[in-house]
Amino acid sequence: MKLYKSIPLMFLSILLISSCVSNKKYTELQSTFDKLRERNQELSNKYQDSQRELSGANSRSKSLEEQIASEKANRVALQEALNKCLSSSNQGNVNISKLVDEINSSNQYIKQLINTKSKSDSLNMVLTNNLTRSLSREELGDVDVQVLKGVVYISLADNMLYKSGSYEVSDKANETLNKIAKIIKDYDTYDVLIEGNTDNVPITQVNIRNNWDLSALRASSVVQALQSKYGVDPKRLTAGGRGEFNPIADNSTTAGKTKNRRTQIIITPKLDQFMDLIGKAPKTTDAPKQ
Repeated sequence: MKLYKSIPLMFLSILLISSCVSNKKYTELQSTFDKLRERNQELSNKYQDSQRELSGANSRSKSLEEQIASEKANRVALQEALNKCLSSSNQGNVNISKLVDEINSSNQYIKQLINTKSKSDSLNMVLTNNLTRSLSREELGDVDVQVLKGVVYISLADNMLYKSGSYEVSDKANETLNKIAKIIKDYDTYDVLIEGNTDNVPITQVNIRNNWDLSALRASSVVQALQSKYGVDPKRLTAGGRGEFNPIADNSTTAGKTKNRRTQIIITPKLDQFMDLIGKAPKTTDAPKQ
């Protein structure tokens, strides 16, 4: 009963205290609350992005692990065939020698796959950490760095990167691009794709036919800035535009359109390195019949 009696007194106290708070102070508190709620939403979105990144990394790791497991199974089969050869007096030394060579080749390839996976994961992690540490808190608001399936994605907001209504790189983007260029030059065995993206609002500027043109022109501007201003080898650079057809958010909202208007710098190991690795896979022959 005492508790029920005290409740009205508590409400009265709250009202008295509230009355002492000016409208200006209330507005400031409301604004702070809104900012905290917005920051909470941003952190929630980043958490979801991290979960997707982790899922992609797990998928990539699983694929390599399955390949490694397959090679190990092949090695076991070869070892069993060798054991049969050793136990049979009818088998010649030539067949035994071939099996030994295949086992050694398979073991070497397994080690190569494991080393490649570890090296790729380590390099991407170091690259991402180095880039993230080099960016200021303000820059991190306009730059998103992710690693998905062994590829590093650096997503730059258009309002930071370009002049308003233009495909020319703005002056305020120079410092950020300079930091990214240093990372790109440090990892000189990686290729770099600059990919422009837009929202679904049709472009109305003269000499720009559509969003395909706009996205490609913006990507080309970044490529030329990396080459001419920051000394990135142009042989490593590729410019491409995807227009409005690669959205990452809902174009029906203003916030979604803002996220979709972006330019991605995509850093990947050279394709010929992967093809060379595939080409080195050991060839196996049928085990000799008993």
